[in-house]
Amino acid sequence: MNSTRVPGVNPADLAVCRDLLRRGSRTFFAASLLLPRAVRRRVAPVYAFCRTADDLVDLNVPDHKTITRLEQRVDRIYRGESLDEPVDRALAAVVAQCGIPRKALDTLIEGFSWEVDGRPYESLADVHAYSMRVAATVGVAVTYTMTRPSAHTLARACDLGVAMQLTNIARDVGEDGRRGRVYLPQAWLRDEGLDPDTLRGQPRFTPALGRVVQRLLEAADRLYERSHAGIASLPARCRPAIRAASAIYRDIGRVIAASDYDSVTRRAYTTGRRKLALAAGALAPRRSSALTTFHAPPLAEATFLVHLGDSTPEPLISQNTSPV
Repeated sequence: MNSTRVPGVNPADLAVCRDLLRRGSRTFFAASLLLPRAVRRRVAPVYAFCRTADDLVDLNVPDHKTITRLEQRVDRIYRGESLDEPVDRALAAVVAQCGIPRKALDTLIEGFSWEVDGRPYESLADVHAYSMRVAATVGVAVTYTMTRPSAHTLARACDLGVAMQLTNIARDVGEDGRRGRVYLPQAWLRDEGLDPDTLRGQPRFTPALGRVVQRLLEAADRLYERSHAGIASLPARCRPAIRAASAIYRDIGRVIAASDYDSVTRRAYTTGRRKLALAAGALAPRRSSALTTFHAPPLAEATFLVHLGDSTPEPLISQNTSPV
């Protein structure tokens, strides 16, 4: 599809989605400006739905009724029924145009149900499984707005989504703890002599906790490196935006490290000037040995999503798409 408009999307609905993208994630919004216009207009409804769903769970006291309502919204979108929400109407059009698999959104909602259940995360594999649901699924859906992806492309998209979520977890240790939530691997905390329950309520930073945060960021770095091979498999005009998003998110880890991995008493962020520099650097192709990892096996926790991919990728934009 080479049109710069999403067929069937009311311009007012699309404007709502773009506003949610701009307000909900300054990092992703800035990176998305590097996308071709056609793709950017497909990405906005995907992100807007995921953002509003996440807010329903994250900013309220969620219960299973919230999850049921989200499941019903996804069901109506894929059934092609009449929709009341502007975000849902816009997403339905993009789903129809790009063939975004329902499994991606169903799995996203499953991740939110884990939040409601207060599921503990004992190991890194458990954190991967959670991160795959609440973050990698978004990466999978966004990938479908750019191309008909192969399984290998989706594997690397999942790597990037999980890496970003691990960065979020490392950044938000204090904020999450004050809300009674712990996403760090509990086995790692106990390895450092820490009781996971002490992080809930009024968490306190210690060097031992810093070592757990450092360990998580190192795990994220390995996935960031692997993900670059997948970026190279996207349509050329889409690559700078995803490289920029990856670089800006990864830079949060650098800021955390500069604070001795203390993400309890302060919240790390990347400055606007630094984001601009990283985005500019993303315009140039990345030369890295990571390009040899394109065919690496996916994370075990992402395997069932990876197999949604087609065997032969097909770009959804012309390689001659005009600049943004």
